[in-house]
Amino acid sequence: MHPPRRSLYVTGTDTGVGKTVASAALLHRLRAAGLRAVGMKPVASGCERTVDGWRNDDALRLQAASDPRPAYDDINPYALEAATAPQLAARAMGVRVDLAPLLDAHARLAAQCDVVIVEGVGGWAAPLGDGFDQCELPRALALPAVLVVGLRLGCLSHARLTARAIAADGIGFLGWIGSSVDPDFVERDAYVELLRDALPAPCLGVLPYAASPDPRAMAQCLSLPPGF
Repeated sequence: MHPPRRSLYVTGTDTGVGKTVASAALLHRLRAAGLRAVGMKPVASGCERTVDGWRNDDALRLQAASDPRPAYDDINPYALEAATAPQLAARAMGVRVDLAPLLDAHARLAAQCDVVIVEGVGGWAAPLGDGFDQCELPRALALPAVLVVGLRLGCLSHARLTARAIAADGIGFLGWIGSSVDPDFVERDAYVELLRDALPAPCLGVLPYAASPDPRAMAQCLSLPPGF
């Protein structure tokens, strides 16, 4: 097995903007280009106990979109029960989220594939744990960021502020994906054009609104990130 061609860190303008759908769609898009691509959700809150252990729906979606399909514990090293900020969810379980286990899990995933898509938590400034800023993980792994922009009123400011924060944290900004989270947002296309002008990275595609999104179908709306 050879190391990955490249890994990406998927972040968002906020929670609930479609990071998992975009990440799974990216996996399918990369696979369609002949690359072995796997997903990773390093820290996930809102997990349910199963016979196999704690499981998170978003992490399971990434696992299902991956080829090869790695062990769940490598995809989601920190599975936290409460559906709240990871800091609070980890405290409730008496867990401390640390960098080293995440680096180890990423290395195991990277050994199996060409590309690892790492999905973050919430928005860019949401910490992964107490004393653990989210930017520390992509910085340690030298990952560029792909930003998922929830297309709704206010997204222009959120996207521009997030892009500035990514740059200030010393992380490369590879591209952005528009996510149609509001089916009644009639100015979506106009906002996409404003974002194309405002953000210092290319648009990789715009995902349509879907009550039950199919990431394989969504993949057709995306272009490959630069360098792939």
